[in-house]
Amino acid sequence: MAWSTWLAFFAASWAISFSPGPGAVCSMASGLKYGFRHGVWTIAGLQAGIICQLVIVALGVGALLATSELAFTIVKWIGAVYLVYLGVRQFRTDAAPVAVEARPPQSVHPVRDQLLRGYLVNITNPKGTMFLLAVVPQFLDLGRPLPLQYFLIGATLCLTDLVAMSCYTSLASQILRMLRKPGHIRWLNRGFGSMFILAGTVLASFSHKH
Repeated sequence: MAWSTWLAFFAASWAISFSPGPGAVCSMASGLKYGFRHGVWTIAGLQAGIICQLVIVALGVGALLATSELAFTIVKWIGAVYLVYLGVRQFRTDAAPVAVEARPPQSVHPVRDQLLRGYLVNITNPKGTMFLLAVVPQFLDLGRPLPLQYFLIGATLCLTDLVAMSCYTSLASQILRMLRKPGHIRWLNRGFGSMFILAGTVLASFSHKH
């Protein structure tokens, strides 16, 4: 991959990463619930999902989603149902007292659950995989080793997405610091829950041809 090509992809990655979507909602919901320090595990899960999506594209499995309406529909509905499920859970989350600086008990926010949550939000989004399938090949130099280029693309995209999701998580955690009334937190939880449900509804409305 030529230096100029990488710079073009690097610039595109920032736009891709900061685009509002399920990942951004997930990051902000995590920052609202756990604060920034503990919300980073959700971000790590999101990056794992991106890496798996890129591997799927590199192995050619992503082409199956682009050509098979059945495969696309199955993954789409799994993702939509999961987003709605997250929305309902967020909507019903208790308005706990604000204690961002304190370290909550590990049982309150197990790392494994946060990692899995972030991972599933990205990996069950077929539109994300198809987007990578459409964009990534444009930056590949077929005359050079592909594994190294895929690694460079993956590292670049994860870097920009890590920064973007960290900004979203930090923003939500800063909002949390300013809230002192359970009623305010309750309405924020309902707001983010509604955004999850909306994201799931939008995903469910996607057709294979668009």
